[in-house]
Amino acid sequence: MHTLMSFVAGLVFGFGLLLSGMSNPAKVQGFLDLAGHWDPSLALVMGGAILVGLFAFRAAHLRVRTLLGGVMRLPVPHDLSKPLVLGSLAFGVGWGLAGFCPGPALVSLGTGEIKAVVFVAAMLGGMLVFDLIERIRGPLPAPAE
Repeated sequence: MHTLMSFVAGLVFGFGLLLSGMSNPAKVQGFLDLAGHWDPSLALVMGGAILVGLFAFRAAHLRVRTLLGGVMRLPVPHDLSKPLVLGSLAFGVGWGLAGFCPGPALVSLGTGEIKAVVFVAAMLGGMLVFDLIERIRGPLPAPAE
């Protein structure tokens, strides 16, 4: 049942990305181009997602189990850290340059978009390099409470 529901959730998410235009790099870059021909339409998509998330997280905080009976695991806020800020900056720069973030890139990969193939390959390569560096360096200390 968990696998089926994961598939359905992914299908709905992917369909939403296609429908909203988030899988179109030109539309995303138009949204991020504040100094040029700004396209504000994706702000409505993001605002809608934030609104849905707000209610979903509030409801989730009232539960101890998921709808499928699993243990409820919610994110725990942490202080800002250098890796978080640098990772966020790298994500934003990559999103602006490529017009993709991971979810929409995977959706576009499924449509055969060649730019998505290059993006996903670079993303996987970056993940492998990060994993290699982390193994060499060792884990970071846990954030102070």
